[in-house]
Amino acid sequence: MRTTLWILLYASVLLWSAIEPKDRFTWWLEVAPALIAAVVIWATRRRFPLTPLLYGLILLHCVILMVGGHYTYAEVPLFDWLRDSFALQRNNYDKVGHFAQGFVPAMVARELLIRLAVINGPHWRDFLIICFCLAFSAFYELIEWWVALLSGASAEAFLGTQGYIWDTQSDMGLALLGAICALATLSKLHNRQLKQLKPTY
Repeated sequence: MRTTLWILLYASVLLWSAIEPKDRFTWWLEVAPALIAAVVIWATRRRFPLTPLLYGLILLHCVILMVGGHYTYAEVPLFDWLRDSFALQRNNYDKVGHFAQGFVPAMVARELLIRLAVINGPHWRDFLIICFCLAFSAFYELIEWWVALLSGASAEAFLGTQGYIWDTQSDMGLALLGAICALATLSKLHNRQLKQLKPTY
C-alpha cells in the first residue's frame, strides 16, 4: 500500500510538472535527478529496501525538484507572493531546494553508511556525512556552471541566480545547514526504523 501511494504521488506530480512547463530545457535539467532517483529505487527495492523515513524524504525532494522544473526556481508563484508580501529582493524557492539538497542526501548517506557498516563511530560518521553533503552541493554548483557554459543564455532559468552575487555560496551554505539539521532532528527516528528492517545482505 505504501509503495502504491508513493508511486501515485510521484507520478501525479511528475505528470503535472511535465504539462506545459515554463521552459522545457530547464524542466529536463531540474527533473532529471528525480527521474534517476525513481529508477534507482525501483531497481533496488527488493535487494535493498529503504526505511519508510527515507522513502518519504526522497519523495519530498522529488516534488521540490518537479515544482522547480515546472515553474523554474525563480518563478514559483507562492514564493513570488512571499517576495512581494515581505519586500524580499528575490524569489527564494531555490533556497528551499538547496536546503533539501543537504537534508535528504544526509539521511541517504546515513542509511548506507550504517547498513553497510562503512563507519561504526557515530561522530566520525556524522562528520563524513556533512562533508559528503557539502561536496555534493559543490559538485552540483559545478554542474550548473558547466551547463551554463555549454548552453549559454538558455541556462539562465536553471542557474536561477536572479542577480544575487553570493548565490553559489548561499546555496552551499544552505545544503550544509540542511545536512546538520537532518542529523540533529531525524537520527533517533531513523535508528528506530533501521532496527525494524530485515537484513538484506
